[in-house]
Amino acid sequence: MATAIDGLASGLNTTAIINSLMSVEALPQTQLKTKLASNQTIISTLQSFNTKLTALRDLASGNAAAGALNLFTASSSSPSVTAKTTTTAAAGSIDLTVTQLAQTQVNVTAAMTSWPTDGGAPARLTLVDSTGKKTEIAPASTSLDDVVTAINAASGGAHAVKVPAGNGTYRLQLTATASGEAGAFTAYQGTAAQVTAGTAVDLMADPTAAVVKSAQDAKATLYAGTPAAQVLTSGTNTFADVLPGVSVTATAVSASPVTITVASDVPGITKKAEDLVKSVNDVLGFIAIYTAVSKTTDAKGATVPKAGIFTGNSTVRAVNDQVLTALSRPINGKSPAEYGINITKAGDFTFDAEKFSKALAADPAAAQAAVQGLATRVADAAKAAADPYNGSVSGLIKGRESEVRDLGNRIADWDQRLITRRATLQAVYTNMEVMLGGLQSQSAWLSGQISSLSKQSTGE
Repeated sequence: MATAIDGLASGLNTTAIINSLMSVEALPQTQLKTKLASNQTIISTLQSFNTKLTALRDLASGNAAAGALNLFTASSSSPSVTAKTTTTAAAGSIDLTVTQLAQTQVNVTAAMTSWPTDGGAPARLTLVDSTGKKTEIAPASTSLDDVVTAINAASGGAHAVKVPAGNGTYRLQLTATASGEAGAFTAYQGTAAQVTAGTAVDLMADPTAAVVKSAQDAKATLYAGTPAAQVLTSGTNTFADVLPGVSVTATAVSASPVTITVASDVPGITKKAEDLVKSVNDVLGFIAIYTAVSKTTDAKGATVPKAGIFTGNSTVRAVNDQVLTALSRPINGKSPAEYGINITKAGDFTFDAEKFSKALAADPAAAQAAVQGLATRVADAAKAAADPYNGSVSGLIKGRESEVRDLGNRIADWDQRLITRRATLQAVYTNMEVMLGGLQSQSAWLSGQISSLSKQSTGE
């Protein structure tokens, strides 16, 4: 690229002239950059809009799922007995008496310094679980640490730890890996074949060994003291399906019957309905903000209207109409207003929690069905807009992103074009300065020559 000689001969500010010319040359690129920035702003706004639509879709889909509004609370008349519900529960109550808690079997062997041998090799050890399955274990040595390692690696229904017993001796503590009667086990010194033959040594037969805790199921009685008395058992302290969809956990036996009461979770269901309305309003409010026409001041100081990013966008307007219609149309022959969902003049919704609660109390099935039906329609509308492959808003984003890529390429082309044009102008003005400099030199020489001739003619 030629080097500019700024006004060396002409006295002109050629750099300023070139910059002015280049600013005119760059007008098309400036327009492209302005359009690029506008598109990037639109994309960012559309992405935020799509995020809100996705959140609405997910929330509405959750509410529309089968059993999503089958919410219940469970209370207990005793702090030692708690209850939990699932969506398959039903309102009701029941009395039960916890008569026994579950236990996990714990055995300890007699004290020893090392594991015994059999024929010079470490004796085999066999665990027999509650199903009769035999797990034969071969320790690597007579070291009690190796015995513990072998037992724990065998997964035979019990795990072991070495417990100091004084005077350099240790006991093996064997603890069932499962609680309740299903975790019961016996431990023998001997092979599985010897256990079958009855010649293996039961490790608990030693008078200094002990079953610290026996395997025991938890027990509870329904309808205690009546001919319908029914005993429930559990390997843990949790009794499943005491009522349909209701589990009960005990932390202590009960001296008298404990009443478990299951009721519809009105606040929980009401909140789900309210959250649906809030999420719809969030989407509609976002559209309203970016569709509104504001006022701004032009270069002359006059007030002029300024369109919002979504103003006139038919796709966004269609999404607005679809979401609005999904929540406002009658459901199961009734207006959503009967369930406390009211449309306002501003084009959004209000939620009357008290009215919804009353409708839920009067006809739980109808109120839940109405909310689920509304949620299904809203989820469908949101999905149609936000689906990453076929969504209308997703399509807008992809279209704008494609345009941004094209604008970026065109701006890059202009960068190269303007570099070339500046180089050309700099070369032109540099050449002009060089030529003017040459002419000025010739002029000075001629002036000198003429001056010399004048002096000779006058005889000076």
